[in-house]
Amino acid sequence: MKKNLLISVLFTIVTTVLLGVVYPLIVTGLAQLIFPGKANGQLMQRNGTIIGSRIIAQPFTGPKFFHPRPSAAGSGYDATSSGGSNLGPTNQKLIDRVSANVTRAQAENPKLPVPIDLVTTSASGLDPDITPASAEFQVPRVAQARGVSEKAVRQLVKEHTYDRQLGLFGEPRVNVLELNLALLNQAK
Repeated sequence: MKKNLLISVLFTIVTTVLLGVVYPLIVTGLAQLIFPGKANGQLMQRNGTIIGSRIIAQPFTGPKFFHPRPSAAGSGYDATSSGGSNLGPTNQKLIDRVSANVTRAQAENPKLPVPIDLVTTSASGLDPDITPASAEFQVPRVAQARGVSEKAVRQLVKEHTYDRQLGLFGEPRVNVLELNLALLNQAK
């Protein structure tokens, strides 16, 4: 029995060191060598200052910027509280929130149907992408606020639209942070 206990304790220590220390260090090291940008959170810079991550949504307000999906993460776009609201489709709080978002979006562009991803949150609450339809819906507001043609803004949206991964997985998408950075760079 003493021998079995000793073997169990040693096995626990060895596997903890191997799987809890050595393996994570190897994987982290390889990630840093092979994919340094992705391993470090895909941080984006402007004028040498980190302004955000390509993979985490940020709140953009004001008419001059494209807006991301609404967030249910914490008090809004809080990366430490990532998660959906977990409200069911018949929950009155969800119905009221979506209705308010639809009303706000329709005031912006009353002639077009509101894309669903502009009024509903994602599962994480931090989805950095919107659909091309959501970007198109926002083009008139952004163009008017910036005093540029809708055609120029649409071209930027087109340039920042990603197709399905490998032509098969996911849906076409537009990264809001990248698109807003392009708008800022265009204004220079």
